[in-house]
Amino acid sequence: MDDDSRSERERLKEEYKAHYRKVREIKERVSRAKRTQNIASALKSMDKTEMLNSFDDFLYSVKHKLASVEARLDLAMDSLAEEHEDNVSEQELDEEMRKSKAKDTLRQVKLEMGLLYNEIEEQANNIKVNKTIGRDSTALSDRSDNELKEE
Repeated sequence: MDDDSRSERERLKEEYKAHYRKVREIKERVSRAKRTQNIASALKSMDKTEMLNSFDDFLYSVKHKLASVEARLDLAMDSLAEEHEDNVSEQELDEEMRKSKAKDTLRQVKLEMGLLYNEIEEQANNIKVNKTIGRDSTALSDRSDNELKEE
């Protein structure tokens, strides 16, 4: 009888171990599923406009640097070609660079003003204010969605 109770106890012990293994495995699956669900919901709730705006700013800065380098290269090539005919003074080069920087600064200010206008519109939409002047933000967002689809 002692052997029967020992074998029964060993059998029950193995059943409990198997049961706890299954429970631990199910808990791990639930944990992974929750993590996946949290990641998916975070991706869905991510502010795409802010990300696109930061990408646009980055793209603008890259284009600005590229244009600046190209302008310098053009000026250097022009000055080399004209050097034997007519010496280009450094003041003229500086003047051209100042003009180029002024244009770029103006473009940047216009871009920032556009972003500021979009932020004000978003705040107005959040407080349920009807606009009386300017374009409707829904028309702008529809147009930008269509433009993104076309690209």
